[in-house]
Order: sequence, then structure tokens, then C-alpha cells
Amino acid sequence: MSRRKDKAERIKRRSRAFMFVSGLAVFCGCSLWLAGCRSSAEERKPETELESARDIQDGTGLEDTLAVVNFDHELDGYEPLKKEYNFYFTYKMVHPWWDAVALGIEDAAEQYEDAGVTINYEYLAPESVSAQDQILRLEEAAGRNFDVIGVDVADVHVVTPVINRLIEEGQKVMTFSSSDADREDGCQRIAYVGNTHNYEDGAELTEVLCGKLGYRGKVAVLVGTRGAPCHEERALGAQDVIAQYMDMEIVETAYDEDSVEKAYEYTKEILEHHRELSGIICCNMSNPVGAARAVIEAGREEEIVIVGMDHDREALQYLKDGVIYALGVQDCYSIGFDTVQVAVRIADGQLPGEPYPEKTEESTTVIYQNGAAAMLRTLYGEMD
Repeated sequence: MSRRKDKAERIKRRSRAFMFVSGLAVFCGCSLWLAGCRSSAEERKPETELESARDIQDGTGLEDTLAVVNFDHELDGYEPLKKEYNFYFTYKMVHPWWDAVALGIEDAAEQYEDAGVTINYEYLAPESVSAQDQILRLEEAAGRNFDVIGVDVADVHVVTPVINRLIEEGQKVMTFSSSDADREDGCQRIAYVGNTHNYEDGAELTEVLCGKLGYRGKVAVLVGTRGAPCHEERALGAQDVIAQYMDMEIVETAYDEDSVEKAYEYTKEILEHHRELSGIICCNMSNPVGAARAVIEAGREEEIVIVGMDHDREALQYLKDGVIYALGVQDCYSIGFDTVQVAVRIADGQLPGEPYPEKTEESTTVIYQNGAAAMLRTLYGEMD
């Protein structure tokens, strides 16, 4: 039977973890290495409606933010066939986003432990994004007899052939986090847990930005990592929304490789070359921070509308301070928790279908400035 924790205690514990978790930690004996143009703004259509995303504009209380990152998970009731499992999870780079995923993995492992099942896992990534590094990690893991190998795909075109080869060799490989390589990509991975609506996330954030600008202005797009499915799909969603409005234009697109510093430098250059710039669309967790720093340094925080992704502490502070207008926050914790549950089923020989879906969808919620303080309290324990 899984352990039921008091919700307030759980939230407090998660807040402490968000405050102190870093790229390298040890959790309960498991390694953690860590479409047509518009003639005018008045002819705009209603904002994009997404089943997968919810807007929190007025709520600033703790209960509202609990709907964004759901820490209150219990195991799904499936009875594992074994008493011990060994998993290998590798992701794009050491970064707080994946630390949040790790918290969900940790709690799932603890709950299995309470039920008499040991989950051993390694959770490893390089310091910077590298598809070649990811290939080496996958090939090494394939020689170490793990029950399941999980990968957050760094570059779908580069990594997919390796995943397929491992599958042909008898390895059980799944994908997780926010970057899938699916059947449409020719990938034979068994299942995926994570964000299944990156295109829609990019489209919705861009619609929010366009609305704030009155559907008129020049914008830049900071994509993130070239080839990373989640970043490329969000950027495509942004481009398609901008294309709907005649008075909106993308003047620059840059790839910052998930680096705050590169995003900062790119934004500085863009601001210098485009004095008329009025908005920046950020497609990952790092680039809203770099963009905000550059905009503040240029003294243009009252002129530039920034939208971006996720829960970086500095980004949430900029959101609270009014520098960033909106953030799309993914439920990273649920991604981690559900990844472990799906991995157990895969290890037991279950294929997706009735037992579990091929793609386990996790939510994204758009947070506005008046929801930032509550997010900071929930995730980092900060008080107003």
C-alpha cells in the first residue's frame, strides 16, 4: 500500500527541494546526475482554445498553484511482477527543469519502496546539450542490463536511429519529459510520458503576446536547442500564429541552446539591431531569463512584452516584477512520477494500449504576473 502524506507537509517538502536541488544529488540510494492573413487587428479571431492548457489570471492563492504542479500523486494500483527494477534515464542537460522531473521520480520510487518494490535508477545528463553525448550514454546503458532505458530526446533526427537499433537489439526504450520521438518520426520507442502539446503551447503563448500588443508589432523568437522536438514545435506554433496577423512580424529567430547566457547575448544583439522590437517569444525555460536580463539592461522593460516557458525561479521573479508577461508552466513533477509507473509496466512486458497509453499527456498552464507570487511560494517557499 502506498504512503499518503499530508498535503501541506508534502508541499513544504517540495518547496525545500526546489530551493536546494542541484545538478548532482542523491535520492534514496538512487543516482541523480543530475494560417490566412488578417487585414487588421480588429479582424482577429478568438484566442486559441486548448484542452491541454489552462490560464490562471486571477488566482494567486496556494490552491490555484497546486493545479499547476500536482504534488499529490499516488501509485495507480498496478501490482508489479518483480520486487526490484533497474532503470536508466538520460535527458538533455543538467538544468533546474529536469531537477523538477527528478522530484517526481524520487517520490514514485519512495512509494514503490513502501509497497515492497525497489526502484533503482540512474538519472544522468551532460552539462550542455549534445545529441552525440546522448548517443554515447544510450549505448553505454544498453550494455548494463537495465530493465528500461528512458530518454528525453536531444535531437530527433540524430537520436531516433540509435533508439531503433537498441529496440532491434532487444532493449526496452521509452521517451519522457517534453521531447518525444514518435512513430511519425519513424521511431520505435515503446511509450512516451510528458508534454504532447508543445506546438499548442507555443501557439497559445504567442496569441497571448499578440493580444497584449494589440495584434501589431515586430517580435523575435528564441527557440532553444536546434533539433529538440519541444523547442522546434513551440517555435512553429509561434510562427503560425504570427502569420495570421498582417501587422505582426517575426524579425529574428535565434537558437540559444538552452543557455541563459546565449539567450542574453542574442537578445542584446536583437535589441540593438531592431529598435522597433516590441515582443520576444521564448520557447524553453532558460531563454526567458536571458531575454529579461537583456531587456532590463537596455532599460526597455516597459516596451518589450516577453512570454516564455516554465518555472525557473529568476523567471518567476521577473514575472512577479512585471518584466515577463506570461509563462507556460509544465507539470514537471507529474512527468517524473508517471515516467516511473510506465517504466515498471514496460519492464513487466506490457505494451501500450489498454494497460496504459502510448503517450501519457501532462499539462501546461499559462501563469500571468498576478499568479507569480503564489508560484514562488509553492515551488520555492518565498513569501511576499
